[in-house]
Amino acid sequence: MSNHADDGTSRERILEAATRLFAERGYDATSTRAIGEAVGLNIATVAYHVGGKFELYRAVMRRAHLAQREVATAALERLRACGPSAEETRAALLGFVDTYLSFCLSHPEVPALWMRRWLSEGAELAEIETEFAGPLVAEVASDVRTVLERAGIGTGIDVEMLVFTIVWTTHSFGQAGVIDPAGRRLGPRDLAALDRFRRHLHAVVTGVLDQGGRPPGERRA
Repeated sequence: MSNHADDGTSRERILEAATRLFAERGYDATSTRAIGEAVGLNIATVAYHVGGKFELYRAVMRRAHLAQREVATAALERLRACGPSAEETRAALLGFVDTYLSFCLSHPEVPALWMRRWLSEGAELAEIETEFAGPLVAEVASDVRTVLERAGIGTGIDVEMLVFTIVWTTHSFGQAGVIDPAGRRLGPRDLAALDRFRRHLHAVVTGVLDQGGRPPGERRA
Protein backbone atom coordinates (compact mmCIF):
# COMPACT_ATOMS: atom_id res chain seq x y z
CA MET A 1 0.00 0.00 0.00
CA SER A 2 2.81 2.39 0.83
CA ASN A 3 4.40 1.74 -2.58
CA HIS A 4 1.16 2.73 -4.32
CA ALA A 5 0.97 5.87 -2.18
CA ASP A 6 4.56 6.70 -3.07
CA ASP A 7 3.77 6.15 -6.76
CA GLY A 8 0.84 8.55 -6.56
CA THR A 9 2.87 11.17 -4.74
CA SER A 10 5.75 10.93 -7.21
CA ARG A 11 3.43 11.17 -10.19
CA GLU A 12 1.73 14.23 -8.73
CA ARG A 13 5.08 15.91 -8.03
CA ILE A 14 6.21 15.19 -11.58
CA LEU A 15 3.00 16.59 -13.07
CA GLU A 16 3.21 19.73 -10.95
CA ALA A 17 6.83 20.35 -11.96
CA ALA A 18 6.07 19.58 -15.60
CA THR A 19 3.11 21.97 -15.57
CA ARG A 20 5.28 24.77 -14.22
CA LEU A 21 8.14 24.16 -16.67
CA PHE A 22 5.95 23.66 -19.73
CA ALA A 23 4.10 26.88 -18.84
CA GLU A 24 7.35 28.83 -18.30
CA ARG A 25 9.44 27.41 -21.16
CA GLY A 26 7.04 25.70 -23.55
CA TYR A 27 7.10 22.14 -24.83
CA ASP A 28 10.11 22.44 -27.11
CA ALA A 29 12.46 23.92 -24.50
CA THR A 30 11.48 21.58 -21.67
CA SER A 31 13.21 18.22 -21.32
CA THR A 32 12.24 15.25 -19.19
CA ARG A 33 15.67 15.56 -17.60
CA ALA A 34 14.84 19.11 -16.44
CA ILE A 35 11.50 17.93 -15.07
CA GLY A 36 13.18 15.06 -13.26
CA GLU A 37 15.81 17.36 -11.79
CA ALA A 38 13.07 19.69 -10.54
CA VAL A 39 11.67 16.88 -8.38
CA GLY A 40 14.92 15.04 -7.65
CA LEU A 41 14.21 12.04 -9.88
CA ASN A 42 16.09 10.55 -12.82
CA ILE A 43 14.68 10.18 -16.34
CA ALA A 44 13.97 6.47 -15.89
CA THR A 45 11.84 7.16 -12.82
CA VAL A 46 9.95 9.93 -14.60
CA ALA A 47 9.28 7.57 -17.52
CA TYR A 48 8.09 4.86 -15.13
CA HIS A 49 5.46 7.15 -13.62
CA VAL A 50 4.27 9.11 -16.66
CA GLY A 51 5.96 7.78 -19.82
CA GLY A 52 7.94 9.84 -22.31
CA LYS A 53 7.89 13.57 -22.91
CA PHE A 54 4.78 13.55 -25.07
CA GLU A 55 2.82 11.38 -22.61
CA LEU A 56 3.83 13.74 -19.82
CA TYR A 57 2.87 16.81 -21.83
CA ARG A 58 -0.45 15.27 -22.77
CA ALA A 59 -1.15 14.50 -19.10
CA VAL A 60 -0.37 18.12 -18.21
CA MET A 61 -2.61 19.50 -20.96
CA ARG A 62 -5.36 17.08 -20.05
CA ARG A 63 -5.31 18.29 -16.44
CA ALA A 64 -5.42 21.89 -17.63
CA HIS A 65 -8.31 21.07 -19.96
CA LEU A 66 -10.30 19.26 -17.25
CA ALA A 67 -9.89 22.22 -14.90
CA GLN A 68 -11.14 24.56 -17.63
CA ARG A 69 -13.97 22.23 -18.52
CA GLU A 70 -15.15 21.93 -14.92
CA VAL A 71 -15.39 25.70 -14.55
CA ALA A 72 -16.92 26.20 -18.01
CA THR A 73 -19.51 23.48 -17.49
CA ALA A 74 -20.68 24.92 -14.17
CA ALA A 75 -20.83 28.42 -15.69
CA LEU A 76 -22.78 27.14 -18.69
CA GLU A 77 -25.31 25.48 -16.40
CA ARG A 78 -25.92 28.83 -14.73
CA LEU A 79 -26.15 30.50 -18.12
CA ARG A 80 -28.74 27.99 -19.38
CA ALA A 81 -30.74 28.47 -16.17
CA CYS A 82 -31.03 32.23 -16.56
CA GLY A 83 -34.35 33.89 -17.38
CA PRO A 84 -35.34 34.29 -21.02
CA SER A 85 -35.29 38.09 -21.08
CA ALA A 86 -32.56 39.98 -22.93
CA GLU A 87 -31.51 41.76 -19.73
CA GLU A 88 -31.15 38.56 -17.73
CA THR A 89 -29.31 36.86 -20.58
CA ARG A 90 -26.79 39.70 -20.90
CA ALA A 91 -26.17 39.63 -17.14
CA ALA A 92 -25.73 35.85 -17.16
CA LEU A 93 -23.30 36.00 -20.08
CA LEU A 94 -21.22 38.62 -18.29
CA GLY A 95 -21.30 36.35 -15.24
CA PHE A 96 -19.86 33.60 -17.42
CA VAL A 97 -17.10 35.98 -18.54
CA ASP A 98 -16.30 36.91 -14.94
CA THR A 99 -16.17 33.26 -13.92
CA TYR A 100 -13.67 32.44 -16.64
CA LEU A 101 -11.58 35.51 -15.84
CA SER A 102 -11.46 34.50 -12.17
CA PHE A 103 -10.40 30.99 -13.16
CA CYS A 104 -7.56 32.29 -15.33
CA LEU A 105 -6.30 34.57 -12.58
CA SER A 106 -6.46 31.76 -10.01
CA HIS A 107 -4.75 29.24 -12.31
CA PRO A 108 -2.28 31.29 -14.38
CA GLU A 109 -0.48 28.15 -15.51
CA VAL A 110 -3.48 27.16 -17.66
CA PRO A 111 -3.53 30.29 -19.86
CA ALA A 112 0.28 30.13 -19.99
CA LEU A 113 0.18 26.57 -21.32
CA TRP A 114 -2.29 27.48 -24.05
CA MET A 115 -0.48 30.68 -24.99
CA ARG A 116 2.67 28.63 -25.48
CA ARG A 117 0.74 26.54 -27.96
CA TRP A 118 -0.46 29.71 -29.71
CA LEU A 119 3.24 30.41 -30.31
CA SER A 120 3.51 27.03 -32.08
CA GLU A 121 5.18 25.26 -29.15
CA GLY A 122 4.81 21.56 -29.85
CA ALA A 123 3.16 22.39 -33.15
CA GLU A 124 3.36 18.78 -34.30
CA LEU A 125 1.04 17.74 -31.44
CA ALA A 126 -2.17 18.96 -33.09
CA GLU A 127 -4.19 16.30 -31.29
CA ILE A 128 -4.07 18.50 -28.18
CA GLU A 129 -6.36 21.01 -29.92
CA THR A 130 -8.39 18.28 -31.62
CA GLU A 131 -9.14 16.43 -28.41
CA PHE A 132 -9.26 19.23 -25.85
CA ALA A 133 -9.58 22.82 -27.10
CA GLY A 134 -11.78 22.36 -30.17
CA PRO A 135 -14.63 20.42 -28.54
CA LEU A 136 -14.79 22.70 -25.49
CA VAL A 137 -14.95 25.89 -27.59
CA ALA A 138 -17.64 24.30 -29.76
CA GLU A 139 -19.68 23.31 -26.70
CA VAL A 140 -19.46 26.77 -25.15
CA ALA A 141 -20.34 28.47 -28.46
CA SER A 142 -23.31 26.15 -28.99
CA ASP A 143 -24.76 26.79 -25.53
CA VAL A 144 -24.20 30.55 -25.76
CA ARG A 145 -25.86 30.62 -29.18
CA THR A 146 -28.88 28.72 -27.86
CA VAL A 147 -29.30 31.08 -24.91
CA LEU A 148 -28.95 34.17 -27.10
CA GLU A 149 -31.52 32.86 -29.58
CA ARG A 150 -33.93 32.15 -26.75
CA ALA A 151 -33.60 35.76 -25.58
CA GLY A 152 -33.82 37.13 -29.13
CA ILE A 153 -30.51 39.00 -28.96
CA GLY A 154 -27.22 38.81 -30.81
CA THR A 155 -28.86 37.66 -34.03
CA GLY A 156 -26.27 37.19 -36.74
CA ILE A 157 -23.16 37.48 -34.55
CA ASP A 158 -20.28 35.03 -34.87
CA VAL A 159 -20.63 33.37 -31.46
CA GLU A 160 -17.54 31.23 -31.89
CA MET A 161 -15.40 34.30 -32.57
CA LEU A 162 -16.94 35.99 -29.54
CA VAL A 163 -15.89 33.03 -27.39
CA PHE A 164 -12.39 33.14 -28.85
CA THR A 165 -12.23 36.89 -28.20
CA ILE A 166 -13.06 36.32 -24.53
CA VAL A 167 -10.37 33.61 -24.31
CA TRP A 168 -7.69 35.61 -26.16
CA THR A 169 -8.15 38.79 -24.14
CA THR A 170 -8.55 37.06 -20.78
CA HIS A 171 -5.46 34.90 -21.25
CA SER A 172 -3.40 37.83 -22.50
CA PHE A 173 -4.37 40.19 -19.69
CA GLY A 174 -3.80 37.53 -17.05
CA GLN A 175 -0.30 36.82 -18.36
CA ALA A 176 0.90 40.24 -19.54
CA GLY A 177 -1.44 42.88 -18.14
CA VAL A 178 -1.32 46.33 -19.76
CA ILE A 179 1.38 48.95 -20.19
CA ASP A 180 0.70 52.41 -18.76
CA PRO A 181 2.02 55.66 -20.34
CA ALA A 182 5.13 55.49 -18.15
CA GLY A 183 5.97 52.05 -19.52
CA ARG A 184 5.03 50.18 -16.36
CA ARG A 185 3.37 46.79 -16.72
CA LEU A 186 0.17 46.64 -14.71
CA GLY A 187 -1.02 43.09 -14.21
CA PRO A 188 -4.09 41.56 -12.58
CA ARG A 189 -2.71 42.19 -9.09
CA ASP A 190 -3.20 45.89 -9.76
CA LEU A 191 -6.86 46.17 -8.76
CA ALA A 192 -7.44 49.35 -10.75
CA ALA A 193 -6.05 47.72 -13.90
CA LEU A 194 -8.10 44.59 -13.27
CA ASP A 195 -11.29 46.59 -12.82
CA ARG A 196 -10.54 48.56 -15.98
CA PHE A 197 -9.95 45.37 -17.95
CA ARG A 198 -13.12 43.72 -16.61
CA ARG A 199 -15.26 46.75 -17.53
CA HIS A 200 -13.70 46.87 -20.99
CA LEU A 201 -14.29 43.16 -21.57
CA HIS A 202 -17.92 43.60 -20.50
CA ALA A 203 -18.24 46.50 -22.94
CA VAL A 204 -16.78 44.39 -25.75
CA VAL A 205 -19.22 41.54 -25.13
CA THR A 206 -22.30 43.75 -24.79
CA GLY A 207 -21.18 45.79 -27.80
CA VAL A 208 -21.01 42.66 -29.94
CA LEU A 209 -24.46 41.61 -28.73
CA ASP A 210 -25.92 45.04 -29.47
CA GLN A 211 -24.30 45.14 -32.89
CA GLY A 212 -25.98 41.85 -33.67
CA GLY A 213 -23.88 40.94 -36.68
CA ARG A 214 -24.61 44.15 -38.58
CA PRO A 215 -21.85 45.74 -40.68
CA PRO A 216 -19.83 48.42 -38.81
CA GLY A 217 -21.52 51.80 -38.94
CA GLU A 218 -24.97 50.45 -39.70
CA ARG A 219 -27.50 51.89 -37.32
CA ARG A 220 -30.28 49.99 -35.69
CA ALA A 221 -33.74 50.80 -36.97
